[in-house]
Amino acid sequence: MLRLSTGVPKLDELVAGGIPEGFLVALVGMPGTGKTVACIHFIWAGLKNGESCIYVTTEESRESIVNQARQFKMDFLSPMKEGKLIVIDALMREKEDEWSLRDVNVEEMLDKVIAAKKTLGRGCKRLVVDSMSAFWLKAPVRAREQSYTVKRVLNRWGFTIYATSQYAITTGSAFGWGVEHVADGIIHFRRTITNGVLRRYLIVEKMRQTPHDLRAWELEILDGQGLVLRKPLVRRMEDEALPPEVMERIRRLATKES
Repeated sequence: MLRLSTGVPKLDELVAGGIPEGFLVALVGMPGTGKTVACIHFIWAGLKNGESCIYVTTEESRESIVNQARQFKMDFLSPMKEGKLIVIDALMREKEDEWSLRDVNVEEMLDKVIAAKKTLGRGCKRLVVDSMSAFWLKAPVRAREQSYTVKRVLNRWGFTIYATSQYAITTGSAFGWGVEHVADGIIHFRRTITNGVLRRYLIVEKMRQTPHDLRAWELEILDGQGLVLRKPLVRRMEDEALPPEVMERIRRLATKES
């Protein structure tokens, strides 16, 4: 099976060498957990490999994506000028150009992506949609239907897709049925506060046709490097939900009752 690098060496190891070609992978989690940085790595890996790529941004401007890439020493501007990278901007729509969306809807996004694919040619394999959540702000009940449409239509064009989905800060969960239900893979980005310090981690929850790692891995986002996986969490993920002392009391009570 041909696999495409995620652009993060340790993450490649967790998924048996990379993302299977033609897969749609959902990157899910709350804001600020590293999803966009992972998308930038994925596109940069393709550009370094001589591929053409497409990046759809719905919650940041084109300039913001280019600047973030530069922060991690990844040059998106040169490939854009050379016709190797197209960044479709759905946020700053007042700047009308060929690669901006007038309306944030799935149908127009698909039309733009297909037009970009025709422009870039057969060497265009990678697509990022960051994020899908913007398309169902007004009608969240259509999330699963529209995610299925995106997968069905774009699969014909030979893309390997990263599609991000925002989870609610208040609940840490998805806004109903969404891209996870049609995805071939799911990488869940999470965060917690430990001893007053923000910690981020990810876990590969699903990757079809892949013997993937089942552990949660602590990650850092570093200037000049981007996303770096450090080590598996020693504590279980479910232990992160409650303070250690509370979990210990629960265990003691459970032991007494048994």
